[in-house]
Amino acid sequence: MTQQPKTFTTRSLSSLSKIFPDEALADEAVQTGSAMWNETFSFQAAYCSSHLIRSVRAKIEADSELLPFITVRSVGLSPSELPVYDKPDANYIRTTPGLYPDPLYPLEAEFKALPGQWRSLWLTVRIPSMPESVASEKKSLFHEISVSFLDENGEDLGKDTFTLEIIPAELPPQKLIHTEWFHADCIATQYGVDAFSERHWELMEGYVRNAAEHGVNMLLTPLFTPPLDTAFGEERLTMQLIDVEVSGENEYIFGFGKLERWIEMCKRAGIQYFECSHLFTQWGAAHAPKIMAKTSEGERRIFGWETDAAGEAYDAFLDSFLPMLTAFIHARGMESAFYFHVSDEPGLAQLESYRRASEKLKKHLQGFRFLDALSDYAFYEQGLVEIPVPANNHMDRFLEGKVDPLWTYYCCSQHRDVSNRFFAMPSARNRIIGMQMYNFGIQGFLHWGYNFWYSQGSKRAIDPYKVTDADCAFPSGDAYVVYPGPDGPVDSIRWEVFREGLQDQRALELLETHAGREKALALLAEDLKEPIGFKAFPVSIDWMLGARRCIHDAILKAMAASASA
Repeated sequence: MTQQPKTFTTRSLSSLSKIFPDEALADEAVQTGSAMWNETFSFQAAYCSSHLIRSVRAKIEADSELLPFITVRSVGLSPSELPVYDKPDANYIRTTPGLYPDPLYPLEAEFKALPGQWRSLWLTVRIPSMPESVASEKKSLFHEISVSFLDENGEDLGKDTFTLEIIPAELPPQKLIHTEWFHADCIATQYGVDAFSERHWELMEGYVRNAAEHGVNMLLTPLFTPPLDTAFGEERLTMQLIDVEVSGENEYIFGFGKLERWIEMCKRAGIQYFECSHLFTQWGAAHAPKIMAKTSEGERRIFGWETDAAGEAYDAFLDSFLPMLTAFIHARGMESAFYFHVSDEPGLAQLESYRRASEKLKKHLQGFRFLDALSDYAFYEQGLVEIPVPANNHMDRFLEGKVDPLWTYYCCSQHRDVSNRFFAMPSARNRIIGMQMYNFGIQGFLHWGYNFWYSQGSKRAIDPYKVTDADCAFPSGDAYVVYPGPDGPVDSIRWEVFREGLQDQRALELLETHAGREKALALLAEDLKEPIGFKAFPVSIDWMLGARRCIHDAILKAMAASASA
């Protein structure tokens, strides 16, 4: 019998391809791309062997000035039991359970090529700020980046080359306020460390820094254990920055030392804003959050599910605590950096309980800004929340009402017709959010799951490498965007692509400074049957990459016109 020849195939791809090991690679090669200075750019080097190779090495070659800014990682696979809810729309890659490309592992010195399986390496170029020489010459620079695959004997298996153009423009600072809810308790639980131990602080700072590097500039700050995603009557691990001591009937002493350290940590990592954790329970403000205190009987819970939010005891606590908190904030001149929550995702049936809770807080928090995720316009219309954060499938009424500032969010409920970042969705559906937010002047984005590594309701800790859907509660990809590594976060392709979406928004803002908003909006609408909306948007990789290239061309044209004027 004649043996089939052994083959090793490679293909350069954009960051928007998702490569599955159990199917042929259909995406065409993408061997060029463009970016700005001060931008993070990613692409992939895919490979497939006809036979098992137990030892493969990757050799990266690039211009010497670019090489220090390149990181190479391996795209890993995560299991999904619940990739989609029932009745999904047509814009999913697949809807079946299985293995999905997601975690980005540090590249080992040697890795395996498995027979007949397409896999990929993920190359990230963290482009620095623009040098003065480039700014003065106003010329694009072209860099070739090659990836060679070598066997255990050092023999070439295959090679691909990608050409990156860096245009003579710098990506401007991010204007969008962006929060991904940071679950400090999940870090303590996952790493088996005590809350606010030195090791916990060290780990948290690494995760906060990762979040900031991906465009997060506002951080959920657990004044008291956040009353979020906790089953009724259950508790999450205590995660409380405010020390409380009961000194008498309805009398308290407060300590702010941990909050001070939290602020310092966040500032070092690049955080600008602090959203204080909700002071009432989720879905209607019916109860107080879990609050622990030193008492004559020792440390115990003094408020929680058993506390009526409208009761006198919690009123007295807030009357004592909030003036002390505001004095702490005022003393540091941080009034504009602090935002407050009442209750997460209240419905119209809870409007009156939300009203009562809101009025209690605003009695002491005049001048501070309030935001809450909610999708019923009545809460804003009646002046109960200054910054409503509607889901991206409920935006129409808020756009009609010309809400300013206008934010948006999505979670598991936004699984039809709108952008999101589940495993099973194409990456273009993830990245489009940046262009959508620019198109509608969105000033803030909120998501609940930076690192929620618990089951639904926080009933138990899960291994996020094995359970990706919070115990078959939310489609895989909803609950977290980073995985726990040995000493810090392991990124996902969804997290990298979401950052690209935010960079698209910033690129459009740069174009607006040179050519005006009307020109930028017209460019986004070119060749589309209908303008980009939250429920209508292009879905192809080619369109997404082409649109970003057109933004660059328009920026260069506008800069040239300005220089010659």
